[in-house]
Amino acid sequence: MTATASHGTELLLTLQVGGRLCGLPVSRIRDVIRCERIARVPLAPPGVAGLLNLRGRIVTAVDLRDRLGLPPAAPDAARMNVVVEERGELYSLLADGVGEVLSVNPESRDDVPHTLRGPWREHAVAVHRLDGGLLIELDADRILAFGARSGGDMRR
Repeated sequence: MTATASHGTELLLTLQVGGRLCGLPVSRIRDVIRCERIARVPLAPPGVAGLLNLRGRIVTAVDLRDRLGLPPAAPDAARMNVVVEERGELYSLLADGVGEVLSVNPESRDDVPHTLRGPWREHAVAVHRLDGGLLIELDADRILAFGARSGGDMRR
């Protein structure tokens, strides 16, 4: 279910990933915090940055850059955790930055173009036309389902 504002508009939290403007439905967001110390996990699947402690809860950190096929962020980059909940578990989606909440009209929404390939196509559900460019709407479920084809779905 997607958070909606008045007149059928959708609320999306904007975030930056590799210089691209992306969005996630506000209804999926539980918290947004600065990147904390992340403990690396040996033999973790690709895309899992590690674990972090969020007010006493262990949270799996998932690197959006890795999930979207982008090069790693600089080691000293100030990143943000966008916390989502899936099946009672918390996951942090590591983004390069977090912006504002946008109210987008259904008229601005287009299907993901066929020219968008690879991981971007797998994890995007729509592209929104904005005055200043485009916003790629990501699907948190798809991001967390990595390895599902090989039995490694994070959401079990």
